[in-house]
This record gives sequence, structure tokens and C-alpha cells, in this order.
Amino acid sequence: MSEYKMFIGSHVSMGGPDYFVGSVKEAISYNASTFMFYTGAPQNSFRVPLERCKIEEGKKLLLEHGFDLSKLVVHAPYILNMANKTKPDLFEVSKKNLINELIRTEAFGATMLVLHPGAHVGQGIEAGLENIVEALDEVFSKDGTKVKIALETMAGKGSELGANFDEINYIISHSKYPDRLGVCLDTCHISDEGLDLSKFDEILDLFDQKVGIDKILCVHVNDSKNPIGSHKDRHENIGYGHIGFDALCHVVHHPKLNNIPKILETPYFNEKPPYKKEIEMLLKETYEPDWRDNL
Repeated sequence: MSEYKMFIGSHVSMGGPDYFVGSVKEAISYNASTFMFYTGAPQNSFRVPLERCKIEEGKKLLLEHGFDLSKLVVHAPYILNMANKTKPDLFEVSKKNLINELIRTEAFGATMLVLHPGAHVGQGIEAGLENIVEALDEVFSKDGTKVKIALETMAGKGSELGANFDEINYIISHSKYPDRLGVCLDTCHISDEGLDLSKFDEILDLFDQKVGIDKILCVHVNDSKNPIGSHKDRHENIGYGHIGFDALCHVVHHPKLNNIPKILETPYFNEKPPYKKEIEMLLKETYEPDWRDNL
């Protein structure tokens, strides 16, 4: 039996002047054992040159504090849309920017990049899925990295694709590069799409049948502001939403997800990060009511 270690952390910022060193320090302050970051602003494609990002200093600090580089998670910017070809110029720009993100991800020493699959914007589900496969195949043929893309499970808002396991499976099974693709399970999104997280064992069994449990590369651990099936995608702090602490704690400690990084993307409360306390409670498997009052 392989040794089990909990890898849990949160989204952290990466901005000047400390860049990657600042990201590592933020994760350390939360007592995290992993973290997720964007290599630039998530809302646009502007990126600070890698030589300014203090990557080697950050890696050194990571190793000094016992982090495993292979468990770090990078998230691609939201503006990429692999599913929509109604505007060919934007489709080409999305592919170009995704190649750049893969190269940047590898430069930081990370091995996975989380990607929202995209929205078909009226083209229809089948066409949108085919566009995603086409785009990813082209990207993988050109990027020259070994970084895997973790397709994020989505809430099904608007014309989002990847909101159910069949769509995720279509993308992976039709790709020329299935070994480069995996999945990021998002608990808020799964709930908002219509699955009951209190029955997570059944969800995992369904995922294993449809996609294969070995494809899970990371998990986003978020409560939801809205009830099951709302398709809203609004994250809530652990224990304050419709999923609840017990169900999320079960996800975090599920034996079939051993050694897979778990990442919190819950909102700040009163302009304060909640991650240190949320990580502490999940590790202790003990919920403290009204915990946000003491942030």
C-alpha cells in the first residue's frame, strides 16, 4: 500500500513585487500543503515575463517547507473558450494563449493546468464538444510540454460544457492525446449541476463508470450558496452553504482520492481569507459553528 499524505490548500494570489515567492508565503501562512495559482490575472491574457516571476526563489522556499511540486495546481484564465468557433479570431487566440499557459505552468514546476472546457454559445452541445477536442488536439501537438490539462466539472450555467460526466468523457475519449487529459472535480459545480454530495460514494462510482477514477487530478472543495441543481456557480465558505461541512469533509478524506490535491476556492469574509481556518477544520474533521466570526 502506498503512503498516504493529505495535500490540501487554497487559491493564492501571485502579483508583484514578490510573484511566486509571495504565493508560496501565502500558502505557508494558511498551513497548506499545496496551493493553486494563476500565472497572471484570470480575466485577461496579459502575463509578466517568467524571468520576473521569482520562480527559482519560490521553488527553493517550497522545498524548504516540504511541498511537493507535483501537487501544485495552476488555473488557466477564464477568458479562454475552446468550444466556440463563431468568432474564429478569438478561437485562435484561445489556443495560442493556452499553449502559453502550458509552457508557463511547466516553468513553475507544476504538472497540471485546470481549464474550464468552454461554452458553445449557441452552436449546440455536439459542435461545442467537437470544437474543444479539435482545439486541445492542436494545442497538444504544438505545446512541447508534459503538463496535463485537468478539465473542470462545470455548474451548467448558460451554454457551459463539461457540466456532466458524459461531456467530460466525450472530450477525453475523442482526443488524440487522452493521456494529457484529466479532470478537476469541483464540489460546488457538481452540486449546482444536480448531484447530491451527501451521496459522494455514488458520485464517484458514476464518475468511474463514465470517465475513470484514475482521471481525477485534483478537487476544488467549495460549498455552494445555492441548492442542488441551481446551475448558478456561486461558491460559499465551508459549512455555510447547501452542501455542508460533513459532506465536504467526506470528500476531502475519501480513500479513493488519497494523494490528490484538494483546493479551496471559497470567498473572503469581511475582506479576510478564510483558508487557514477551513483547512484546520477539514484536517481535524471537526466543524466549529460560527467560525467566520473569529476571522
